[in-house]
Amino acid sequence: MKAAYLQTISLVERLHRQCLEVVKAELDRRGIRDLNNIQALILYNIGDEELSVGELTHRGYYLGSNVSYNVKKMVENGYLNQERSPHDRRSFHVRASESGLEIFKAISTLFDAHAALISGGVVTDEDLRVTTATLHRLQLFWASPMPMGGINPAAQ
Repeated sequence: MKAAYLQTISLVERLHRQCLEVVKAELDRRGIRDLNNIQALILYNIGDEELSVGELTHRGYYLGSNVSYNVKKMVENGYLNQERSPHDRRSFHVRASESGLEIFKAISTLFDAHAALISGGVVTDEDLRVTTATLHRLQLFWASPMPMGGINPAAQ
């Protein structure tokens, strides 16, 4: 069980990194140099909504990045519009600008194309449902408090 557990953790990390590389390749193909792959995923997670930075952080996992820094850079580069929350002056809300929406649409189109390609027999809908359910249970396991600093006394 331990070997399978560690292999799963490693594979999830590799898959996430490969996904980031695919997004980076799409940005490169489009000649976009003032936006990185993490920022493109942030734009994808915002879509056409308006979100606080906290909500944005909860929507996605941005490997090794500071969401606030990336939001600041995207505001500077014209991909995001930012305004202070009318209800909480400490909080900011962000919305994709026209150029940010173009990136959202490009990444959405990329993911649509990938979904169509893998549905041709590489991976079935059922495969994805089972995988997602398993990964969700693993996420819930990691999010729950563990007894004795994470050590199961029955395993000793």
